[in-house]
This record gives sequence, structure tokens and C-alpha cells, in this order.
Amino acid sequence: MPIARKPYPTDLSDAQWRLVEPLVPPAEPSGRTRTTDMRELLNGIFYHLRGGASWRMLPHDLPPWGTVHYYYRRWRLDGSWQRLHDALRGRVRAAEGRDPQPSAGSLDSQSVKTTEKGGLAATTPASRWAGASGTSSWIRSG
Repeated sequence: MPIARKPYPTDLSDAQWRLVEPLVPPAEPSGRTRTTDMRELLNGIFYHLRGGASWRMLPHDLPPWGTVHYYYRRWRLDGSWQRLHDALRGRVRAAEGRDPQPSAGSLDSQSVKTTEKGGLAATTPASRWAGASGTSSWIRSG
């Protein structure tokens, strides 16, 4: 179904939607019938994630912010986002002629969070030099 509004830069293209649509978790069999367009729901999630504004600030031509947030949170907690990511990663790797499952990973210290904050024992005190201007002399303090 084509979008009846002006598209946002974060909207899924038709080709992207064809890849993602079969991976969208189905409605619960015991739940209510879905009335929300899942493509528009994903467009709302991507708009929020890329734009960084609060959920309540989603544009009114996307599904209601509460619905968008509900599905985002639910899929995060039940592992749907991870399964979607894994499936798409496998397809990208296979399209590049690589094994769908990576054999190794890489982390750098700039992106890995630690539980330790360091503290005084983990820091090296800076040397204390007083006077680096033309009006004072080089005097070692401390």
C-alpha cells in the first residue's frame, strides 16, 4: 500500500519493506486484530530513532506515539529486533558472497561500556606546574 503522505527521509523504501515485511512479528493469535499498518509503524520507529526526539513528538501523520512505542518496546523485550537484525545481517553477508554467520567480531574501547568508573586509583595525577604565562615564571608547586 503506497504512503498517502509526503515521505520522511527515514521511511522504508518499497525494496526495504519487501525485505522486512516477512520478518515483522505476526499478531498474537489470541489478541485483537491489528489495525495499524506495520510499514507505517516501522517508519515511526525509524523516525524516532534517527531524529532523537521524544516519542510524544512523533508527527501526527505517523501512527500514534503510544502505539509506536508499545511495539518498539515489546519487540525489544521479546527479542524480535535481534532476530530481525540477525536475518538482515545474514542476507547482506550472503549477497556479498560471505558466510551468513560472522566468524569473528571486533570491539574498540571507545564503544565498549564498562561497569567500573575508575576512581583515584585508576587515574594518574597530573603534574602541577604553576605559571605558563608571560607574567609568571616556571615554578613547580607541590
